[in-house]
Amino acid sequence: MQKLALDMPILSDVCRADLLLCCRLDNSRAIVVAQAMPHSVASVYEEQRTGRVLDEVEDRSIVRAFHRLPSPKAVETVNIRGAMVARQILPVWNSDGQLIAVLAKDSYWLAHERHLRRKKPFQRAVAQFSAMTLRGLLQNAESLTPFGEHDGIMYVGVDRQIRYMSGVASNLYRSLGYRDNPVGRRIYELDTVDAELVAQAIAEQRCYEQQDVQYGLTWTRKVLPVSVPAGPLVTITGDYFTSRMDRPMRPQGVLILVHDATETLQKERELESKMSLLREVHHRVKNNLQVIASIMRMQARRAKNEEAKALLDESVNRVLSVAVVHEFLSQNAQGTINLQEVAHRIIGQLQQGLIDPQKRIRLSLEGPTIWLPAERATQCALLINELVQNAIEHGMANRDEGNIVVELVDRGEEVKIIVSDDGEGLPIGFDLATDANLGLNIVRSMVERDLKGRFQLLSDGGTQAIVTFIKSVIGGN
Repeated sequence: MQKLALDMPILSDVCRADLLLCCRLDNSRAIVVAQAMPHSVASVYEEQRTGRVLDEVEDRSIVRAFHRLPSPKAVETVNIRGAMVARQILPVWNSDGQLIAVLAKDSYWLAHERHLRRKKPFQRAVAQFSAMTLRGLLQNAESLTPFGEHDGIMYVGVDRQIRYMSGVASNLYRSLGYRDNPVGRRIYELDTVDAELVAQAIAEQRCYEQQDVQYGLTWTRKVLPVSVPAGPLVTITGDYFTSRMDRPMRPQGVLILVHDATETLQKERELESKMSLLREVHHRVKNNLQVIASIMRMQARRAKNEEAKALLDESVNRVLSVAVVHEFLSQNAQGTINLQEVAHRIIGQLQQGLIDPQKRIRLSLEGPTIWLPAERATQCALLINELVQNAIEHGMANRDEGNIVVELVDRGEEVKIIVSDDGEGLPIGFDLATDANLGLNIVRSMVERDLKGRFQLLSDGGTQAIVTFIKSVIGGN
C-alpha cells in the first residue's frame, strides 16, 4: 500500500485522472488512505480527501466494490462538486490474492471521452501500465518529476515500433526536424536518445528520467516500462474474482513522456544570474556599512565630549543593525528575511558593544521563526536595535544585573515585537508624545509611518515596549 501511494502520482498524470486509494472499514464504510491529483489536466477535487470516511450514501460505488467488484471496463457517472465525473473502480490485491483496497479513477467526462478517442494501442498501454502499477511492480516511479499539461507522450512497442504519439509530442519532434508523422517507424530511426532509453527501460523494467540537449533544445524524458502477466491476472468463478499474483511479467513496450525544458531552464539561468548580482550588491553594501561603522567608532573614541561620544556609539549600532540585514540578503537574495536570525545577531552585537562585561545584564530572544520582506526586516532591525539600546541605557542605567528579553510573536498576518526589561520602569507621569528621547521618537516614527502599526510603552515592575504591525507591505511602504 505504501509502494502504491508513492507510484500513484505518475499514474494519475498518465491516466489524466484523480486517483483515490480506498480501504474497507466495515460493511458500509471505506476510508481514503491515499490520493493523487493530476498535473496533466484540471483536478476533479479542490481539497485533499486522504483520511475521509466514505459511506454508502455519498460514495456508494466505492463501498459497494468491496462486496462485488465491477468489470474493469465499467464506467459509472458520479456527481462531484456539481460536475458529472466518469469513475472507474480498479481492484488492489495482495500477494495472497486477497482484495485489500480499491482504486477509484475519477476524470471529467470530457477528458474521459478524449481518452476513448485516442488510438487503441495507447489506450491498451495505459490500461496495462495501470494494472502493473496496482500490482506494485513499478520501479523507481517515486523519483520522477510530474508530467504536465503541455508535455508530450508516445508509446513504443516491445518491437521498437512507435505505436502512438500525441499532438504535443509530434510538435516537439517537428522542432527537431521530423516533419513526417513518426508513428509506424522504428524508434531507432530517430536520431535521439529515445532508442537507448527504451532498450534500458525494457531490459531493466525500471522507470528512468533523463535530460539532454539536442539542436539547442533541452528535453526531459521520462520512460515508463509497460508489462503484462504471462497469464490471466484474475480467474472468475461465478460472481467471485480470484487474483493470480504468481504470474511472471512479459514486456509490452515503453511510454515516453517528453517535456521541453528549454525556456524554463533559460529563465532559471537568467534569474540565478540576477540573484548572484543582487547578492554581490548586498555583500558590498554590508562591507561599506561596516567600514562606515568602523570610522564612526574611531571618531567616538577620539571625541572629548561625552554626549558626542554617546551619540556616535548609538549611530554605530544603527548602521550595524542595517548591515545585518544586508548580510542575510547577500546569502539569500530572494527578498525574505528570517526576523528571528536578524534579532539574534543584533542582540549579540549589543551584548558585546554596550554592556560592561563586569555587569550581569543578560539579553535573550524568544519566539518562532518569522519570515518578512527585506524592507520590513530592515525596519524591524532598526526597531529592535533602538528598543534594546534604550532598555540598556535607561532601564539598566543604575543596575549591575538584570534581564532584557526580546519576544517575537507570530499571529498569522500580524507580528508583535515585545522588548521587556526588569529595570527601574518609566518615570512617573511619562508621556511618549512629549518625554520620549531620540531613540523612542525614531521607533514611533518608523512604526506609524513605515510599518503602519502601533507602538505602546507599558511600565509595571520594569518597562515593556510593544510594536504591532502587519507582515505584508502596505501601500508601497
